[in-house]
Amino acid sequence: MRILVAGASGLIGTALSSTLRDSGHEVASLVRRPPASPGEFQWDPAAGRIDDTALKGADAVINLSGAGIGDRPWTRGRINELSASRLGPTRTLTAAMGRMDNPPPVFLSQSASGYYGNAGQAVLRENAPAGSGVLARICADWEAAAQEAPAGVRVVTARTGVVLSRSGGALGRLLPLLRLGVGGPLGNGRQYWPWITLPDVAGAFNFLLTAPLAGPVNVCAPESADVNSLISRLAESLHRPALLRVPAPVLRLVMGQLANELLLASQRMEPAALAGAGFQWQHPSLAQAAAWVAARG
Repeated sequence: MRILVAGASGLIGTALSSTLRDSGHEVASLVRRPPASPGEFQWDPAAGRIDDTALKGADAVINLSGAGIGDRPWTRGRINELSASRLGPTRTLTAAMGRMDNPPPVFLSQSASGYYGNAGQAVLRENAPAGSGVLARICADWEAAAQEAPAGVRVVTARTGVVLSRSGGALGRLLPLLRLGVGGPLGNGRQYWPWITLPDVAGAFNFLLTAPLAGPVNVCAPESADVNSLISRLAESLHRPALLRVPAPVLRLVMGQLANELLLASQRMEPAALAGAGFQWQHPSLAQAAAWVAARG
């Protein structure tokens, strides 16, 4: 297949592009700078501009664009930026598809577990309702924008959980602390984080290119885990203690609303659609995931 990727230079995009090429696919990417190779096409999603030739002959478009949720404090301006950096690219892509006589038949557009808000202990399958809060609202708008693709395009909105990688991503700041033995759970640790390893995220997107699925798909591992279990298992694999719990009031004082929605919210997400379609995880258990993260090589 010929696949066009938006956001190919990010953590997931880099791993996914490599996985796709290893699977024999041709990967083209959208870039904001002048193209440096025949496989790059320029766009300006904030202005709604794109080189329409990028989509010609494409069998699928994968949209991973979006500013980092936890990179900076959530000022009003930053929240607007988080939303615009997702809606702008998504609408630019669907508009470009709408201008084509034969648009790409598949559109995979990333969403996030934040769609569900703080859902406590409830098990969240794809038919669970949207939650409340900044992230839930952004995700709902993001998914609605993806559904603006032309009729006949199979649209999948991938609600991705916390991505475990050996560097960067959600654990980028936590892993070095755990390796030093000075990390620990966040808040009371009983909140559920839907997690998945980086190779499995890439594998899931590759699988979704041809799987008979449409609409929302929970992209996480089949084994659920609360933060206490997640941190303790990672620390154990690193042969380090994880005793320095950070209380919720401290997190709220330092991070404000971001702490409530990104670190303290509970989402016990279940990958019902992926499992039902026959996806095979490389790291289905937390023990396997932690061992992979700790290996580093």
